[in-house]
Amino acid sequence: MRVVVSGGSGFLGSHLCEALLRRGDSVCALDNLSSGRSVNIAPLLHDPRFAFEACDVSEPFTVSGHVDAVAHLASPASPVDYQRLPLETLAAGSRGTENMLRLADRHSARFVLASTSEVYGDPTVHPQDEEYWGHVNPVGPRSVYDEAKRFAEALSMAYRRTRAVDVGIVRIFNTYGPRMRSYDGRVVSSFIRQALAGEPLTLFGDGSQTRSFCYVDDMVRGLTAMIDSHRPGPFNLGNPGERTVRELAELVVMITGSDSGLRFLPLPVDDPVRRRPVISRAREGLGWRPLVPLEEGLRHTVEWFLAQPRRPVRPSEQSRVGRPS
Repeated sequence: MRVVVSGGSGFLGSHLCEALLRRGDSVCALDNLSSGRSVNIAPLLHDPRFAFEACDVSEPFTVSGHVDAVAHLASPASPVDYQRLPLETLAAGSRGTENMLRLADRHSARFVLASTSEVYGDPTVHPQDEEYWGHVNPVGPRSVYDEAKRFAEALSMAYRRTRAVDVGIVRIFNTYGPRMRSYDGRVVSSFIRQALAGEPLTLFGDGSQTRSFCYVDDMVRGLTAMIDSHRPGPFNLGNPGERTVRELAELVVMITGSDSGLRFLPLPVDDPVRRRPVISRAREGLGWRPLVPLEEGLRHTVEWFLAQPRRPVRPSEQSRVGRPS
């Protein structure tokens, strides 16, 4: 197939591009590099089946040649990024989604929306299955991401119902692995960066809030299964193994051999207390389940961080990193 991947130079998007090429597909990656990095796709640029276009999918763009599938991953996805880029996040979820849907419609292509567990907000139902409609604060500090993805889901299903676009929706839970940015604000990358630097690991609240962590290789298998499917979803993609944030911190300290302590700060507004996916629908509909244990995935991620240049990129410097020359 020829697959167009928006957000193709991001953490998850670059892994998806790599996996598609590995199995024999050709890929056109689109990215404005607001949170993605060109270094993530640098090894792919030598492959004649890979093309990269620096563009903002919330603005008009063109893709030449035929298209068999469209995967829409473009959006700032970490709290640091979507609070730094609130209007851009809303644009990616609204105009960006519609532009990608129009591309799929023109080519009669499969369309896969990378939605998020954030559509469930701070859930009042636990664990979360796809029938749960969520508990989201529409005017809170996280709303630009939560509501952008909720709108993107509604828009995608409207295109499926009214224009018969072959739409599929996946709701992605916490994902981690190589190519995470040190200062992206995600808990795994923050803990690893702090542990390797010998700094206290920063926990919000008392660390009893829970998350479910899925290794990036497992997540990419779910995304490719959805691209190959014709099912609409939505499907939860995540690891149903639930861990407290404090347990994660202690595991990172153990794996890194760090002597870092723990530092506790006030819980941010609207931060979800518990998060765990029900994945029975993905098991049945996609034949998918996560395979990589948390400790194994964390060891791979720590090894990757150790192999990187010592000076990490801070969010304020992101706009200067990875820009095409």
